[in-house]
Amino acid sequence: MLLRSAIIAVVCLLSLTSVIWVARLYRRDNASSTDWFPSFPTQPLEPCPDTLDWLRPLDLVYPVRYARRDIIVNPTAKAKRLSVTKLPGPLFPDFQSVDLTATTTVELKHCKDPLVLDVPDNTSRSADAAHIIFGISTTLERLDDSIPSLLRWLPNTGAQLFVIAIKDDHVPEESKNRFHPADGKDMSELQSRMRKLGLNVTIVHPLSQEDFFSQRYFSLVRVMYDNRQAHTQWISLIDDDTFFLSMAALVEMLTDFDPHEQHYVGALSEDWWSVTKYGMMGFGGAGIFLSIALAEIVNSKYDECQDRSHTSAGDIRLHECISWHTRTKLTNILDLHQIDIHNDLSGIYESGRLPLSLHHWKGGGPDGKGYPLHLMHLVADICGDCILQRWQFGKDLLLTNGFSVAVYPVGGVKTLDLDKMEETWDHPSVVDGSVNENGVDHSLGPTRPKLDLVTEKLQYRLLTSIVLDRAVRQIYFRTASDEKHDEVLELVWKNLPANAEITQNQSRV
Repeated sequence: MLLRSAIIAVVCLLSLTSVIWVARLYRRDNASSTDWFPSFPTQPLEPCPDTLDWLRPLDLVYPVRYARRDIIVNPTAKAKRLSVTKLPGPLFPDFQSVDLTATTTVELKHCKDPLVLDVPDNTSRSADAAHIIFGISTTLERLDDSIPSLLRWLPNTGAQLFVIAIKDDHVPEESKNRFHPADGKDMSELQSRMRKLGLNVTIVHPLSQEDFFSQRYFSLVRVMYDNRQAHTQWISLIDDDTFFLSMAALVEMLTDFDPHEQHYVGALSEDWWSVTKYGMMGFGGAGIFLSIALAEIVNSKYDECQDRSHTSAGDIRLHECISWHTRTKLTNILDLHQIDIHNDLSGIYESGRLPLSLHHWKGGGPDGKGYPLHLMHLVADICGDCILQRWQFGKDLLLTNGFSVAVYPVGGVKTLDLDKMEETWDHPSVVDGSVNENGVDHSLGPTRPKLDLVTEKLQYRLLTSIVLDRAVRQIYFRTASDEKHDEVLELVWKNLPANAEITQNQSRV
């Protein structure tokens, strides 16, 4: 049974509401990860609530099978993020049929006390990225659409963002200009709105009216280098759908490199065919980082590289310029992800790994709706780098925080090699004669075969996530098969209040 068509509009409304509140409160300087949470007019958080009014806007097809649990997060230095943390089960109580057609008042028969989870204490890790300048080349419309995702990683880091913006590039072939320029007033208004949301952004016109996309992308190097400050160490070229899941982890990764030496840091495509065709280059959607020493050289050769290169891809143009004028080679960072594979990407999201970046998440997927990273990421404000962390409950349930709850009815989790990534995506193009038979061994391997979503793996995907009063509510959903009722799982993640003690009614694991 499928959700009604109206769910798309409703989920978008819920998403925008969460993002707007988060954005407003990002403007509070020096706020801790919990101090800036808004207070929504919601029902008190109870392990066994007598109303489920928050489900009504989702326009589910009733009745549904429903279960819920509260999780209280306890940050501690002793806790470590493992590939999977095994806990005694179960996570949820038994399902109960609920029908909210007439009223949201319910009598839940199966409730469990809140579960206390120890998570790593990341409060000492610095997300200060003032030494990094990010650059994007896009349209004003796409930049506006990217605000919800930018709000999840850019504010309060000190990092600057420069955007080369146009209206569109749909121009006649005989036209001397390669794009329609953005209106200056529209640029100023969008820049002002983004800055009020806490985004340190500067929007500029292209350097030349005759620049193709690849030239506009490459010109980001000049724009960022010309706007460097004394403390600038890195410039980074990204796409408008590049998403960084942990700025603290990203900053930590860059500390391995001396910015006063020449460093070209990025990621190969996950698709081996793309690597063999385009070379050992940093693919732009994953994020490309040039040390200030290398940026200086590229900038000094800017005119020559613009004239000499004839590629239509900006990241290739950058790679060519670096190759022509330096001996610097790409340092491939496996946790930066271009995402050049297609269809169901569950295997990547459910791997237990914490990606530094993800790309191509706005579209695609098995349903064509993409992956709502800006909603998935909300739980990070409760438990830090717990986003996409895996917990196994009992023998057959695996929670991937913010993405899915998966139940393995045949043999349980023990039959899986969880150190290997499930090949849920479409098989990449084959490279004749290559020993990289599945096309991803160099990037995502080792892998394991895809499971059947009807008989071997029951997957509840995140439907939406909502900010509450010092808490985050997640709704996971699974469409029924064989004419049964759809199923809804709810988790509410809360912070353990300061100086609070765990009571006998709270399960500690």
